[in-house]
Amino acid sequence: MQKIKLFDTTLRDGEQSPGVNLNLQEKLEIAKQLERLGIDIIEAGFPASSKGDFQSVKEIASIVKNSSVTGLARSVTKDIDIAWEALKESAEPRLHVFIATSEIHMQHKLKKTPDEVLETAVEMVKYASEKFPVVQWSAEDACRTDLPFLARIVEAVIDAGAKVVNIPDTVGFITPGDYQSVFNYLKEHVSNIHKVDLSAHCHDDLGLAVANSMAAIEAGATQIEGTINGIGERAGNAALEEVALALHVRQDFYQASTGLILPEIKRTSDIISKLTGMNIAPNKAIVGKNAFAHESGIHQDGVLKNPLTYEIISPELVGVKQNPIVLGKHSGRHAFRTRLVELGFTLEDTEANVLFEKFKDLADKKKDITDDDLLALVIQKQVSKESEYKLESLQVQYGTNNIPTATITLRKENGEEIQEAATGSGSVEAIYNTLQRCVEQDVKLLDYRIQSINGGPDALAEVFVKVESEGTEASGRGVAFDVLESSAKAYLNAINRLIAIQQHRTKQEVM
Repeated sequence: MQKIKLFDTTLRDGEQSPGVNLNLQEKLEIAKQLERLGIDIIEAGFPASSKGDFQSVKEIASIVKNSSVTGLARSVTKDIDIAWEALKESAEPRLHVFIATSEIHMQHKLKKTPDEVLETAVEMVKYASEKFPVVQWSAEDACRTDLPFLARIVEAVIDAGAKVVNIPDTVGFITPGDYQSVFNYLKEHVSNIHKVDLSAHCHDDLGLAVANSMAAIEAGATQIEGTINGIGERAGNAALEEVALALHVRQDFYQASTGLILPEIKRTSDIISKLTGMNIAPNKAIVGKNAFAHESGIHQDGVLKNPLTYEIISPELVGVKQNPIVLGKHSGRHAFRTRLVELGFTLEDTEANVLFEKFKDLADKKKDITDDDLLALVIQKQVSKESEYKLESLQVQYGTNNIPTATITLRKENGEEIQEAATGSGSVEAIYNTLQRCVEQDVKLLDYRIQSINGGPDALAEVFVKVESEGTEASGRGVAFDVLESSAKAYLNAINRLIAIQQHRTKQEVM
């Protein structure tokens, strides 16, 4: 049985999704969950791109021990040096270095000849190999690269010390049969190809990312790159949970498997969805809410008699609990803490105590508290750490014959209290107009989404917003029983993130 390594780029390629910006704590939570999921390699970011990315890669590399942590670098010594500083303390320092190899990229982006590109690739792999025990080299836009040149440069970088060679479908252009042909050509024309792991990195522009990844496995790839939920630039990347389940269910065909802890899939998917603000489509394979739902009477009858009639995957296999554990107002601190640990959260005593008080407040209003509620509580606690402004009070006046008016009191980090009021065509607009007055910043609302956590009249409301100010975008989320309160929290969270981003950029410009 062939072992397929999974290379997760949720924190690098996934975070490049438009509108997604994760803070350090959120990245750490995702990294720890990816480690629990059993991911082989976690691409934690692009260290040279910013000081924030450098710090997050360094932090992740220091805490993750059971997965290899890597960072991306361009084929320049400065990028490689910065990546080494970020990754040198990790359990297995690993570098992912790339250079474009297609004619259109070499001519218009790099403005280099093929020979110059080959020389740079070899020089940078040799340089990186002096520091990193494992160097992965990627041919950007490999699938539109002239195959004889691709074979020549692959052979050269292997001789230079590359341990993994990645053949990415950077623009989501190739089809499964053609992708297999690329791998087969390299195996036939690269004499030292047996010395490396061959990796596939597919984008989903034509909806073929997972199909192409599976085709690469058939052609001999031993590593698949992608993201959880398939997030990423443009249409996204191959969804790793789909690749893993395809290999698990169809072992008879692929004769390959991964080391993924399958029952951790749903929890990982939910955490990433909530922290990125990217909702999962109901019909999304493996993790969508309809993935195990049956409405047709014929299907329902068959499943009741024998689930195998219409379910090739059991919900429990991927961590979907049919009868989730619930806590209530009589649950104690120990039961609460134990459940958080079971959900994969490691909290300091002070953090756990604060969350327990919030849990008890919630339990007074809601009879049964499920895992989804607990997940929302923890995530809300994490995102509220960026708090230049804190919501002290909110009052909204609304009537069918009156103009909606909101009165809000905020407290700044320095203790200063701010109170403002404003009107709007609706209650949410009145709240947002008031918050803009409070922070004295022109903020444009780009996206507003609301959903309930679980069902029933006592369900928590979760609001996600995306805002823009002075060319900077930020997202925010808020959770509360009341829709208006959660809307205010989400907007304020986005404003706090905007301020944090702007302050960080100002510091960089000064330095």
